[in-house]
Amino acid sequence: MKKNTLTLILMLLIGLVAGTLVGQLLSPVAALSFLTKAVELSWQPKADLLVIRYDLDLYIRLNLISIAGLAAGFWVYRKI
Repeated sequence: MKKNTLTLILMLLIGLVAGTLVGQLLSPVAALSFLTKAVELSWQPKADLLVIRYDLDLYIRLNLISIAGLAAGFWVYRKI
């Protein structure tokens, strides 16, 4: 597999989604609540330039397990 930016972004997204899914599965376990507590980040850029108008809403929920999944995705990319 060729290493390029698209491959890196794909591996990071797969790792992030996998980490988030594991976090959702482990959320009922009370002993692991420090790993599954999520922080929500939002970014909402808007512009009206008379010719073009855009409105973008981006929401990200991060927890420690999803960050570990992100790191695992980067590690897999480095091993390719």
